[in-house]
Amino acid sequence: MPGAAAGDATSPEDLVRTAEVIASLCLATDLGMGFPFEHGLAATLTTMRLCDALGVDAETAKVTYYVSLLMYSGCTVDGQERAGIFGGSLTQQHTHRQHGSQLESLVGIARALPSPEASLPRRTYQVATRLPRARSFALRHFNAFCEVAGMLAERLGLPESVAEIFPYLSERWDGASMLSRAEGADIPLPLRITQVGRDATYQRLMADDDDVVETIKARSGRAFDPAVVDAFLADAPEVLGPAELEASVWDVVLAAEPGPMLMLGDGAVDRALWAMGAFSDTASPYLTGHSTGVGELACRAAAIVGMDETDATTLRRAGYLHDLGRAAVDPRVWAKAGPLSPAEWEQVRLHPYHTERVLVRSPFLAPYARIAGAHHERLDASGYHRGVDAAALPRAARLLAAADAYRCKTEPRPYREAFTPAQATQALATRAEAGGLDVEMVMAVAEAADQRRPQIRRPAGLTDREVEVIGLLAHGKATKQIAASLSISAKTADRHIQNIYGKIGVSSRAAATLYAAEHGLVS
Repeated sequence: MPGAAAGDATSPEDLVRTAEVIASLCLATDLGMGFPFEHGLAATLTTMRLCDALGVDAETAKVTYYVSLLMYSGCTVDGQERAGIFGGSLTQQHTHRQHGSQLESLVGIARALPSPEASLPRRTYQVATRLPRARSFALRHFNAFCEVAGMLAERLGLPESVAEIFPYLSERWDGASMLSRAEGADIPLPLRITQVGRDATYQRLMADDDDVVETIKARSGRAFDPAVVDAFLADAPEVLGPAELEASVWDVVLAAEPGPMLMLGDGAVDRALWAMGAFSDTASPYLTGHSTGVGELACRAAAIVGMDETDATTLRRAGYLHDLGRAAVDPRVWAKAGPLSPAEWEQVRLHPYHTERVLVRSPFLAPYARIAGAHHERLDASGYHRGVDAAALPRAARLLAAADAYRCKTEPRPYREAFTPAQATQALATRAEAGGLDVEMVMAVAEAADQRRPQIRRPAGLTDREVEVIGLLAHGKATKQIAASLSISAKTADRHIQNIYGKIGVSSRAAATLYAAEHGLVS
């Protein structure tokens, strides 16, 4: 994890709003939970209106705001184990029942256990055999998601007053929880408020407002603090707010942050983005450390290809964030050892798109979105999710793609063992020769990974010098300018140009430029 004190001296223009980063993670959590996009933001607005109805002090409101945004951030940590027990969706079957009676909760769990497409006898068998495993899993799950959410809060730069709430996430007012850590007024007030606000918002997805009110009322004194429920019931329409906001939910929820705004300095930003990457890697045990590895490798390779410190930092951060969209993919897909079905492959193909969706809302994170979202694009247009070619891929995107490909190869997957570093380097070299990856970036990644730079055959048998020449040619440089750039004579530069024309079968600068763009020879 990157190191630097949160209090490092930082100029005002280098500060980043903590809420902006956390709200982005909230969007990724929506994907992982199967909630509608921006549901967590809308639920936080409900929770803040409930704070107003209760008349809580500023500090309580502030802690409640951050707790609500991060409420479900730890729930995806054991997705692969969960997928091995539950054939259906816990979100669809259980989340709206989790604060009900023990019988309601059990019904939700039982309905999520069998595979939806199974026959009735098969479903009955699956419920009977999986239920004992589900109970054992629940104890581990509650402990894990409380712990991880608290760790994320710390690493995202939130104060201890927020992080110390998360061990109590699964507690109930009546004490009938699995972890039995607190009950009644011993449960922190910000959490008691958040539980009601977030549950009411989720209930609203499935029922009209009158039914929402009845559900929350029925849970008073059981799962929920009666005083908080009374405040909700006293003016439920105001607390629930409009079903549709005229303004952007993102803008409204950021405006709702109680002051003074929390800010992240440079070192704290890196820790926060690292934490977001760690969150995305919880999609599967096979991915542990992947995002950190990609970011650090891309950063080292950036220096090798001559990028400045700002560009190297951009690549490192884009690397940390590039797989946030994995949360949208069913954990069963990442655990599958055999070929993916068309529907499963579509989920995988769209995960870079979801990464962009999460990042682009934030003015601070948006510059990383396009680079991070292009990590599976290829120069020959064979990649995803856009399927663009070399002309649309800047150097940073090409480098991140090579770094991600290298890390993927050196990590085990359910369908293969990990490649050795040498094998991974050769695999990237082969892909570069075929026109998928940028040769320069593959060589830089190999060097950054302490591997020998591979020998890679250039398109049409072009030499390294000819590649330099055609790149300058494609940028509109005249023969004398090319000569000056490469410290060679104009006569030598012209000879290179004519050799290039002969090898690629063209006779004009325009055609050579098009060839260079198609084959990833234009940096």
